[in-house]
Amino acid sequence: MFNDSDHKQIADRGSSLGDIEKQIENFKTGFPFLDIQKAATIGDGIIQLPSEQIDILKANYEQKIAGKSILKFVPASGAATRMFKDLFAYVDNPDLTSNKSASTFVEGLKKFAFYKELKGKFGNNGSSIESQITKGKYDVIADKLLSEEGLGYGSLPKALLSFHKYDENSRTPFEEHLVEGALYAKNETGQVNLHFTVSPEHQPKFELLFSQVKTQYEKTYGVSYSVTFSQQKSSTDTIAVDDKNEPFREPDGSILFRPAGHGALLENLNDLDADIIFIKNIDNVVTDDLKGDTINYKKALASLLIDCQEEIHGILKNEISDPDTVALRLKQKYFIEMSVGFEKLTKVEKVEALKSKLNKPIRVCGMVKNTGEPGGGPFWIKEKDGSFTLQIAETAQIDMGDSLKADMLKNSTHFNPVDLVCATKDFEGNSFDLLKYRDDTTGFISEKSKNGNDLKAMELPGLWNGAMADWITFFIEVPISTFNPVKTVNDLLKEAHQ
Repeated sequence: MFNDSDHKQIADRGSSLGDIEKQIENFKTGFPFLDIQKAATIGDGIIQLPSEQIDILKANYEQKIAGKSILKFVPASGAATRMFKDLFAYVDNPDLTSNKSASTFVEGLKKFAFYKELKGKFGNNGSSIESQITKGKYDVIADKLLSEEGLGYGSLPKALLSFHKYDENSRTPFEEHLVEGALYAKNETGQVNLHFTVSPEHQPKFELLFSQVKTQYEKTYGVSYSVTFSQQKSSTDTIAVDDKNEPFREPDGSILFRPAGHGALLENLNDLDADIIFIKNIDNVVTDDLKGDTINYKKALASLLIDCQEEIHGILKNEISDPDTVALRLKQKYFIEMSVGFEKLTKVEKVEALKSKLNKPIRVCGMVKNTGEPGGGPFWIKEKDGSFTLQIAETAQIDMGDSLKADMLKNSTHFNPVDLVCATKDFEGNSFDLLKYRDDTTGFISEKSKNGNDLKAMELPGLWNGAMADWITFFIEVPISTFNPVKTVNDLLKEAHQ
């Protein structure tokens, strides 16, 4: 299957032949669906905090983070191509009657934060943007937005697009995360640490933008920024195969490797050193006048995480004299379930089982009420040993051919907005090796094509799905106002982005 040239290609990517052979075996056997038992709900997997507790948590936040290192981790490498899918189609076929999305774009054109920049890409008089509007040449305007000869938005990452307008200026999502960081992720000395995962071809653009705005935002918010970048490691790319599960070959005979999805970023996260890590998607940002809920709940979730961590670490540090009482408290307060047969163990075995269960990375995950958005949600999963754990499950991980499980997803009350606060150090202050807490059986296989030939591609367990499967997980209800993603360009016309 592999020749000497293949071996060199695999080694040069930082992978091992064993890893690649395991991936090919996954293509052959497929990945099992998660054995979901029921959706997590308020009081049964999801904690609903009363407003008084939220006020207390956020009020105590600064005191609780004193002496701790804080980091905001933002996956920001995704290209904005899918944001403009319908506009690309409109440029190819300029018919607004058959393209509702393009029609909405045209109607809201002057409301977009990038309108001023776009206008500057046109000439004067007969070639001005106003003259194109008068002539109804909106396909020319869309092409200028997307093409490299214009703003080049069709090939840039979302992080670098103008999302929000402030008087005469506009902000990108990258800048909005700088602002958010100043408002909830600074330490007691006023330093804000942010880490963005980016594509190699775009990193210089990120660095340039940061150099241009750094002084302005530091002065405005009275902070100092430390911004770092990393790229998805080539060693995490997965092999592509053909319909016979043989390596898919490029015309030159080399093996095709593909990026393995956001789950590959677990390696990047694993390289970082911080006591508290906020994780949030790049496109889930709002204008300043709507940031209140986001700031309040971020502080409340982090404060709660520290409380949970201190309680868990206290159990691990001290002698456990009554493991049954501890196990019951964990179940009632935090929905932490012990393995099947725990009650039959000896006291010594129960203590060891408790320590094994608790000495893990911890995450607090905000969950919003389900409004019909596609994607993952919180579920109770049955593990191989018969125990139950809380997991974020994606649609692709659920057997939609099973009507009961399909109904569980359809009728689930909450949705995953990717709003996480994580603690990745043990009770002695040592960083966990996060790769040890990933469930490798939770990857994805999808159908793709290249050069007119069909292929199968594989993604690693998702960063907040299977990559964190063996973490201690807490689900907390957060308001829908904290979830404002931008999936299409027209989402920027919504109130949260105006």
